Amino acid sequence: MATKADIRTLFEPESVAVIGASGDPGKIGHSILKNIIDGGYRGEVFPVNPRGGVILGLNAYQRIEDIGRRIDLATIVIPAKNVPEAVKSCAGCGVKHVQIITSGFSEAGNREAETEIARTAQAAGMRVLGPNIFGLYSSNASLNATFSATEISPGPVAILTQSGALGIAMIGKTAVDNIGLSAVVSLGNKSDIDESDLLDYLMLHEPTRVVLLYIEGVKNGAALVRTLKRATALKPVVVIKSGRSRRGAMAAASHTGSLAGSDDVFDAIMRQCGVLRAESVEEAFNWCKFLAFNPAPAGNRTVIVTNGGGIGVMASDACEKYGIGLFDDQETLKKTFEPVTPAFGSVRNPVDLTGGAGSNDYRDALMAAAASNSMDATIALYCETASFDSENLGPMISETAAAHVSARKPIAFAAIGGNAVESVISRLKKQNVPVFGDVYAAVSCLGAANRQSAGMKESAENVEEALIDVPEINRIIGGALAEGRSFLLAHESAGILHAAGVRAPRSVIARSIREAIDAAESIGYPVVMKIVSRNVLHKSDAGGVALDILSNEEVIDAYEAIMKNVREYKPGAVIDGIEVCSMARPGTEIIIGSRIDPSFGPIVMCGLGGIYVEVMKDVAFRALPISLNEADSMIREIRSFPLLLGVRGEKRKDIEWVIDTIIRVGTIIMKCDMITDIEINPVVVYDQGDGGMAVDARIIIAKTREDLK
Repeated sequence: MATKADIRTLFEPESVAVIGASGDPGKIGHSILKNIIDGGYRGEVFPVNPRGGVILGLNAYQRIEDIGRRIDLATIVIPAKNVPEAVKSCAGCGVKHVQIITSGFSEAGNREAETEIARTAQAAGMRVLGPNIFGLYSSNASLNATFSATEISPGPVAILTQSGALGIAMIGKTAVDNIGLSAVVSLGNKSDIDESDLLDYLMLHEPTRVVLLYIEGVKNGAALVRTLKRATALKPVVVIKSGRSRRGAMAAASHTGSLAGSDDVFDAIMRQCGVLRAESVEEAFNWCKFLAFNPAPAGNRTVIVTNGGGIGVMASDACEKYGIGLFDDQETLKKTFEPVTPAFGSVRNPVDLTGGAGSNDYRDALMAAAASNSMDATIALYCETASFDSENLGPMISETAAAHVSARKPIAFAAIGGNAVESVISRLKKQNVPVFGDVYAAVSCLGAANRQSAGMKESAENVEEALIDVPEINRIIGGALAEGRSFLLAHESAGILHAAGVRAPRSVIARSIREAIDAAESIGYPVVMKIVSRNVLHKSDAGGVALDILSNEEVIDAYEAIMKNVREYKPGAVIDGIEVCSMARPGTEIIIGSRIDPSFGPIVMCGLGGIYVEVMKDVAFRALPISLNEADSMIREIRSFPLLLGVRGEKRKDIEWVIDTIIRVGTIIMKCDMITDIEINPVVVYDQGDGGMAVDARIIIAKTREDLK
């Protein structure tokens, strides 16, 4: 296998060939060639067309082999049936990169041709962008090798998009919103080059201040996670995600699987990576522009300045929604704003200048906020009033925005009013001043800046792995696979946990009432009794669990009841016995699980446990491996976390033991390839220092992880 071409050459090619170049203005091959020429590309351009001749003033070559020199980037825009051969020709000529505009491959069910293309390129060290794309724009090379807009203004935002139509539309929107672009790349089917490859270049690309991703599906999630963590430490990454990918085949076999809907996992992992996920294209573009042209906040101490109480309350609500902290030192607020606030106004936060405030009042108040060392950011709200000198609104906003930039503080304006106000907003937006016609839009941008700033301040952390007995785990799994099972029985799952150092109840498998009594006496009362059957995964649903057994007589009753219930629930079920185990003393119940996600590989989950976990869905996910701090933040993310802190006089629970258990369960799924899904529910957590107990575990296995696909 040849060494892969440097991705830098894709963005900075010295020579470009267009295979399928055309003199017909109605052809895509014409549009791409014309955009390359008109865009001011500084390298050499070679049209390729079987007819030869002259196209747009350039001599056309019948074959790429005829060019006689090495090409950095070949754009292929010919019928799908001819593409594999064209790719072979490019590989044979030493082309470094090909972008395949043509559709009709995996998106249309033609996976074989796409696979052939990828293999041909891989063998030659050639990289493939696409197929099924609209092309590539790179400001560094003044290269517009797309069939979209003819003019793209250079600037600080890079767009990577899986959707061609939406990508073209976004280019148009950047022109309307005056957002210059450093790069635009259409990813299409991602037969080779994906988001990770492109981010490796863009995270170190100085002109790029913000990267915007539009993603429909993730192929190599583990690599994407690693790359995003590096990228977001250097610059903001905004993502729009649509669609839900197919869940793994074993998802329904456990709560972990059924709760791990692709979008839930995606959302959690993007937060883990420091990525800002936008809900709409409008929000994404607002964030990109705000982050590109405004300083990052030094902290989370924000002041609201307004001329209306209602809009101030609305902004306060928005701040709570977007995680913005409002500065509340009343003494400092009074000292800062009392000299510039009318006597009948309020210097509490929000600072209310009242409806009688004019442009000078606003200017003085916002300048005071910019000059204060106690406040990190400002939200400025304006409601049009009859007494305001509206002709000065624009200059006032421009002046105070500039003052905040000079003070290295972000400011977001929201102005609400009629035509005059809308005209001001439109004009200032074109000047990259952060002014919006909606309060929530303004506050949302500041919230994104806060989250990005906080993420960048977090230092890189070492991931954690636990010491586990992998040979013993594999021995247990091998026995189950030999019997043709895809899951472990209760005592086998307990054995896995013991081998991983996870505390679990002592248990014995009984195959008769006598054995059950002997087991209970050996373990010591109280005990729990559970059905052991390869045909029953959810024991409680089958009536296969009896709790708090206190005597031999209760063992007999429970044994007979469990057998009867299970046989009625699933006639013909193979019953391997009844597990008798020690009764875990009461505590706070949580769930811990891990699985192989189809997109992101190994993930771990924790949340509120018990029988209502799927109803409440109070869970958090992370991509593995994780650090101790990531495990801690995962626990704190769930809504029921206060239960672990202790409520109504209860003591704090052993959160450190929970963190350790999460790490151990994650290590199991990472090191044991035959395990695809682990669920421990409930995990009973005791008071701090007392640890906890993994009461019930369900483990899904496969000969290889390829069996999941």
